[in-house]
Amino acid sequence: MKKILQYAISLTIAGGLLWYVFKDIDLSTMVGQFKKANYWWIVVSGFAAIIAHLSRAVRWKMLMEPLGYNPSNFRTLLAVLIGYFANFIMPRMGEVSKCGSLQKTDNIPFEKSFGTVVAERIFDLVSLLVLLALNLLLEFGRLKEFFVEQFSEKIPLVIGILVALPLLGFAGVYFFKKYQDRLVQKSAFLKKVIHFMNGLLDGLLSIKKLKSPGLFIAYTVLIWVAYYFSAYVLFFSIPETSHLGPLAGLTVLVIGSLGMAAPAQGGIGPFHFLVGNILVLYGLTKEAGITLATFIHGSQMLLLLFLGAISFLITLFLKPKTSAETAVS
Repeated sequence: MKKILQYAISLTIAGGLLWYVFKDIDLSTMVGQFKKANYWWIVVSGFAAIIAHLSRAVRWKMLMEPLGYNPSNFRTLLAVLIGYFANFIMPRMGEVSKCGSLQKTDNIPFEKSFGTVVAERIFDLVSLLVLLALNLLLEFGRLKEFFVEQFSEKIPLVIGILVALPLLGFAGVYFFKKYQDRLVQKSAFLKKVIHFMNGLLDGLLSIKKLKSPGLFIAYTVLIWVAYYFSAYVLFFSIPETSHLGPLAGLTVLVIGSLGMAAPAQGGIGPFHFLVGNILVLYGLTKEAGITLATFIHGSQMLLLLFLGAISFLITLFLKPKTSAETAVS
């Protein structure tokens, strides 16, 4: 029941925002712009996106190595793509699905791989905040009005959350470590919970045990650069947006990432709303901004749905590995 409610809420958010975004848009004009588009740029964008996904898979594998697991790049990539596919079904389902995939194909404990995913997400959040700061520094005059209008009332809440979450996390880890022995003695169920939490914590702390921190950061940079180009090159596919410069691409990357993080399937709705509105600051009409946002999101969504479905089918025929076969040699 809880999952059904969560799905219904996220679907309502996505549907409501899509209606709000498109209610004043002439869809026949948008279709006309799509007909004039140069679709070869989608091929270029797709290659950049695949580089980002492969880099994410290799980076994720680096976090599992300190835990004693060494899945192949291919199987890790399959899991990553399955995760993206799952995110279009239910928000945040991708994190669970990708870990479940590696548990099935490589016998890697779910709780440990999930801990590494949490570590990844924390690092991605820090990276996004750095990009946001850079974007504001380079485009402050243009973006100030947008951020004040959209987020000014929410700034205290956001700051409060950013401060509270780390404090709650550290407090939780402290009390967990201090009282886990007593809790284990209480019941078999609590013992299983403690075992899961220990695995999750091991995965989370794997980032401290990286063999090559510099390489990990390099892959992170490559991921964001590839994401940038996968969106930026699509500016040239539509005549009305082909004049936009590199800084507009950075803005779309940052604002689009915020939209993709929203609690809606695959960022559907929030992405269109945020990117469509931000592009008005670059001289586009709202209609042209929404058209470009739809073109970017739609092309990447179709690619991920296709690759994710293929990846899922491939895993059905893979021979599962034992823990010994997956272990770091």
